[in-house]
Amino acid sequence: MKNIAFVLLLGLLVACSANYPKEEKQTNLPIARGESVNTAEFNTQFNLFLHSYYNLKDAFINEQITAIDAAGDSLTKLIAVIPIKQLKSDTTQKAAQLLIESIQAELKGLKGETDIEEKRKAFQMIGEQLLALIQTVQYDYEIIYNQYCPMAMENNGATWLSNSTDIQNPYLPKTMLECGEVKDTLNFFLK
Repeated sequence: MKNIAFVLLLGLLVACSANYPKEEKQTNLPIARGESVNTAEFNTQFNLFLHSYYNLKDAFINEQITAIDAAGDSLTKLIAVIPIKQLKSDTTQKAAQLLIESIQAELKGLKGETDIEEKRKAFQMIGEQLLALIQTVQYDYEIIYNQYCPMAMENNGATWLSNSTDIQNPYLPKTMLECGEVKDTLNFFLK
């Protein structure tokens, strides 16, 4: 009986001390699925806009004002050509148009600011409105991660969007780059 207990204890110790590989961070790739609720043209244009937003996020992480302004200019151009009229319902088109107009106003504000912290405030609003836009149009071309840091924006908390579960905080990149968590996963193609 002592031998069985010893073998079980030894097996438990070996299992607990085993070096298991770390969990891989999920990076987003377009996923094969059924037909999208949106047109191919809409998905293509929206994808370009969304990835320009990710470039803006990265510019904030790197704290490069010139890159932030360039990404903001790119977003301004790309949002103007999203084919909202291709959305299936008039109600969705109207709601999306209002959100786009709000994002455009924030992009103008982002461009006009000279202080990076003021630019971050505009970035936060752009992200919140973009989240609402994604939910409104039910963008189903890829998975998007809504991430949150409670310490951002002077401990008021702030969210941003990412195409990866990896946390790269655009609000506190020098002091708390990895502060945050995935608050929500936007995955509309599972419906």
